[in-house]
Amino acid sequence: MANTATLKNTYVEQIAPALEKQFNYSSKMQVPVLKKIVINQGLGDATQDKKIIDVAINEITTICGQKAVATYSKKDIANFKLRKKMPIGVMVTLRRERMYEFLEKLVRVALPRIRDFKGIESKFDGRGNYTLGIQEQIIFPEINIDTVDRIQGMNITFVTTAKTDEEGYALLKAFGLPFKNAKND
Repeated sequence: MANTATLKNTYVEQIAPALEKQFNYSSKMQVPVLKKIVINQGLGDATQDKKIIDVAINEITTICGQKAVATYSKKDIANFKLRKKMPIGVMVTLRRERMYEFLEKLVRVALPRIRDFKGIESKFDGRGNYTLGIQEQIIFPEINIDTVDRIQGMNITFVTTAKTDEEGYALLKAFGLPFKNAKND
């Protein structure tokens, strides 16, 4: 928990004042904050093999340090052999300390382990939120590569209170996310 305090303190002492100055906010309450990080894994193959969901839940739980839950289909789709309320994915929402712990691990350990890594895309959703797609779960140090029987990707969504993409980009860049050279640097 000691390293969690460092990232949170860095935000309070350095990142927030810098953003306040950069965007000329009239109040500290206008400074964007990272609200939560959502990790999501879609597992379409789980319709044939139920064990895929259990393995994914264990992996995501190990990576995040918080219990992951299965997500279920909302309707029947015959072409995909999908029935309503079948488990088709896994997700976990991280907030507060666990969120900062995961962010630090992602930036300092996991992303540098990606082969031929040149930075991440800087495409935001229009409201200051960012989703990062990862191809392999084995970039996280908690995953033992010898026990993995399938390589699974995942989406990591950073939800902020930023009103614009520019503010969200500045916040996440200050937290250390390695964006590729973007136009608004």
